[in-house]
Amino acid sequence: MASSSMHVCTICQDGGITNKADTWCTECEVFIVETVKPHRRSRISKNHKTMSVEDYQKLPAFIQDISSQCIDHNKKYELYCSVHACPCCVQCITDKHPKCQDLKPMSDILKQVKSSASVELFEKDLKDMKENLDNAVQYLKSRISTSNIKKTKAVEEIRSMKKSIVDYLNKLEQQIIADLGHEHKKLISNMDTIVQQLEKRASQIGKMQGDFLKMTQYATELQMYFGLKEIETTTSEAAKYIETLESGNHFDDKNLEINISSHLRSILENVESFGDININTTVSTLRLKTGRKDQAQHLTSNIPGIEQIKPTLLRRLIIQEEFKFLGSETCLILSDAVTLGQKNETVLVDIEKNKIIQTIKLSHYCNGVASDKNLFVISCIGASTLVNRNDNSHTILKAASTHGIALFDGYIYGTNVFQNNVFCYKSTGELMWTFMHTDIYKPGGITLDKNGFVYIASSKNNRIVVVSPDGKTCKTILSEADGIKDPLTIDINKETGMMIVACEINDDNYKICHTALIFKT
Repeated sequence: MASSSMHVCTICQDGGITNKADTWCTECEVFIVETVKPHRRSRISKNHKTMSVEDYQKLPAFIQDISSQCIDHNKKYELYCSVHACPCCVQCITDKHPKCQDLKPMSDILKQVKSSASVELFEKDLKDMKENLDNAVQYLKSRISTSNIKKTKAVEEIRSMKKSIVDYLNKLEQQIIADLGHEHKKLISNMDTIVQQLEKRASQIGKMQGDFLKMTQYATELQMYFGLKEIETTTSEAAKYIETLESGNHFDDKNLEINISSHLRSILENVESFGDININTTVSTLRLKTGRKDQAQHLTSNIPGIEQIKPTLLRRLIIQEEFKFLGSETCLILSDAVTLGQKNETVLVDIEKNKIIQTIKLSHYCNGVASDKNLFVISCIGASTLVNRNDNSHTILKAASTHGIALFDGYIYGTNVFQNNVFCYKSTGELMWTFMHTDIYKPGGITLDKNGFVYIASSKNNRIVVVSPDGKTCKTILSEADGIKDPLTIDINKETGMMIVACEINDDNYKICHTALIFKT
């Protein structure tokens, strides 16, 4: 039922009277006037829960539209079908759920739903999803900004290259033009000198031509004789000079030519583009919180309370002789590997192939290690390291100072053996909560089950303690009577519910060695 600016009392309206309602009955789903109070006088409805219209209007529209009446049969929902994950009325059972066996009273499903752990989980889901979306938007906006900057830099690089090429070509052009001028000047200067000498001799011969005509007209025989001798000498010298020039290739055609560099010509012939545009893809650095699968099932699934957690021993692992005294700091249940931390490194081991898959070297001692898909977090008193196996990047979390460590839904859980407490961090290292209890003494290993319960290996009082997801309560589920002796580390396979606990025991020679117990949670 959608909200409006004014709600009319349903009871008054049925009597033909229009009164503004001030109350909403959550069970009858009608608006009423509280001052009239016919609703309270009824034996059936006197204990119904009501709320003010003002508060009702604060509800989201999709919540106001939810009805307790079956839309098909107009009857109140009384049962819940776990098979189909839906509410149903008595008529629905006959029409739609005749073969469904897992039917529960709606009152049991709705009992304490607001105070259930699911509310906190969904609140966390909404918070995480909002953070994921905001982080994704911010990340992509950052990538857009980076892309714009890259484009601007690319344009600048193109133009810079073009300018460098043009400047270099201008330099080469100036150089070759200067060389051309120098060679041209040298060639012209040589010819100019010869021309001046030839013109001088031509002028001399021309003058003699005029003198020869006058000599033949007016000179005596003696004068004529010696005059011809003079002319002969002059013309002979001129002839020899011309022969010298001719024999010296001074009359060869000397023309300036330019040979353009083949490298420059190859630019026009071979260079078809200024460059290539490539998209360089790298692994995203965006880290989003992992959402829970099938979230809606948490409202109706049989999530055990902390009092219902009772592990069952399946078997005891026998540690091979050569590994008894290695003092492994951490054990993990993986599909095909066990990690061991020692000597400032964590080693991933393929059990089936009996070989090391990967060695992760660190700058600090490896107290504990936890994994979540391709993320590893390795703990130490002083700092922890978050390792991304996709890009092998390491992030130091100085605030997350722990001994044992675990990862779950994007949160880091740790223990402090010196302060006897357990705490929860964000993946950024921000502290969420801290828990202390007398049942927790020298805690070491830590892990979580699929429901978010935190399991602690309390070494000095020989206990396995479970802490609630909100870090407010705890319960001892295993003790020395169950074979727990100096528990070091612990891990749970969230899919199968199998739990492994590594313990210290004394052999017949009073030497400390290690064993492991397998439980079904």
